[in-house]
Parts: sequence; structure tokens; C-alpha cells
Amino acid sequence: MFELIKNKTKIDFVGLFPITSTVSSLAVLASIILVFTHLKYGVDFSGGAEVQVKFQKSVNVADIRSTVGAAGIESASIQSIGDESENEYLLRIPAKEENLNQLQSVLIKALSDKFADSGVQIRKVDLVGPKAGSQLRLSGFLALAWALISITIYVGLRFHFKFAPGAILSLIHDVSIICGVYAIFGIEFTLQTVAALLTVIGYSINDTVIVYDRVRENQEMYPGNDLKTHINNATNETLSRTILTSGVTFISSLAMLFFGGVAIRDFFLAVSIGIVAGSYSTIYVATPITLILDRWNARKLVTQNVGLAK
Repeated sequence: MFELIKNKTKIDFVGLFPITSTVSSLAVLASIILVFTHLKYGVDFSGGAEVQVKFQKSVNVADIRSTVGAAGIESASIQSIGDESENEYLLRIPAKEENLNQLQSVLIKALSDKFADSGVQIRKVDLVGPKAGSQLRLSGFLALAWALISITIYVGLRFHFKFAPGAILSLIHDVSIICGVYAIFGIEFTLQTVAALLTVIGYSINDTVIVYDRVRENQEMYPGNDLKTHINNATNETLSRTILTSGVTFISSLAMLFFGGVAIRDFFLAVSIGIVAGSYSTIYVATPITLILDRWNARKLVTQNVGLAK
């Protein structure tokens, strides 16, 4: 098997845990605050109309925006679909449930009147009420929660329950970072984002399980070593695999992000961020938590033994 790093490395990953743990904690805390204060939900989750329109002739986005604004429709998001030569756009407009049908009619009439000479065509209209959007949003977050719970049970049964908290917190770290980036740059949180988060959860836990599995193997082979040594050895031994796998996956994801078109852009943006965050969290979130719990259990056992001795 091809190895990027042929010689065994001796990087002291555990020695960096105090610094990385602080950085990770601050990043997650900031992301959570941003999610509650700045995260924008798409039409899928907040309610409104999504209109896909195509023109036979070239049309300026500024003209579309001014036409929509003149019709009394505010906060419209206009996005080009495909190549510029296709002259196709996606309009996302937030609205209350009672105004959806009226908004649809006003928008279509305004576009038809203004761009009649440009061969305007309404390709698709999707309407989502705020109540339906709220229920969909809840279902999306429940899907993420059930995925995390299922993975916690799996890791606990597959290895040991002392490994489960590290795995679950590393996944929460990854999801939080992605949502924080979306909040910072004002990117809409949609159904595609939920699908991407579920994909990242699956990818990240696979990376974590590989390191955990090597830790367990080393514990069986070298029972005299402490967990700190096992973690350092396992991380160094799997480093080449991590760099190769994550690197190739990241490059593929970036290619889809930049060249795959607007329809899948949000999905692969979240996946690209998740690959980087997942590789980091396996080393600097999952394993530190496991080490902290192991030391806490050791101190607790010593205290109990001292109490029994007295």
C-alpha cells in the first residue's frame, strides 16, 4: 500500500492538547453563538417562495432585482444557475403563509411584463408555508440528533463506552464549525445543508473509529504502556492514511464545489469544511476527551481504594 509518510513519525500530539482544546472550545462556543444570532434559514425552513426563471436573451441581475423590488417584494435572493449563457436564475423570497399565492402572482406578472421581449419563462415555482418550514427544520435537527445518538451507542458497543463521549463531542464540534461558517458568511441553511451534515458525521466518525481501533490494538499488544502513549502511537501510525484519504476526498469535494453548479454548491461547501474539521477533531477533540475521562476514572479509582483502605 502506498504511504505518503514512509517512516514512522514521532509527533507528540498529546502534548498539544492543552492548546488545541482551548482553541476548539472557543471555536465551538463562537459557532453556537453565531448559529443562534446570525444563521439564515432558507425557504425550506423559514417559509416563502422559490421561483426558477429562464430568459431567451441575456438579462442583467440588477434589472431583475429592481423589477422584483418595484413589485413590492423585499429581501429577494437572486442566484444564477449554470453558465451565464443559459440566462437562468433562482429567486428565493421569504413570505408569510397567507401571502404566498398573492406573492407568486405578483412576481410572475412583474417578470412577464418587464421581460416580455427577453423571452421570460417560469420554469418552476415552489411554495413553503412558515409552519411547514418550521416542522421541516425540526425534523432536520432531529435527524442529526438521532444520528449522533446512534453513533454514540455504536462506539460504546464496538469499543468501550469511555470512547463514546470523545466521538460524540468531535461530531458536535464538526457540525458546530460548519454552521458557524454558514452564519459568518450569511449562507442559507437548507435541506441540502442537513444532508451534508449527515454525510460529514458519517465521514468523521469513520476517521475517528480508525484511530480508536488502532488505540485498542496497541493496548492489547502493549498493555504496559499508558493511554497517552497509545494515542500518540495510534495517531502517528494512521497519519499517512488520514492525510491521503482526507486529501483526496477534499480535492474531489472542492472540484464539485467550484465546478458542479449551483444546485449542489451548498452541499459540497459543507462537506469540504467538514472534511477539514473532521480530520482535526479526530486528533484534537475525540482523543483528548478519551484521555481526560481515562485519567478522571483512574483518579476516582484511587480515591475509592484509599477510602476502602481507611
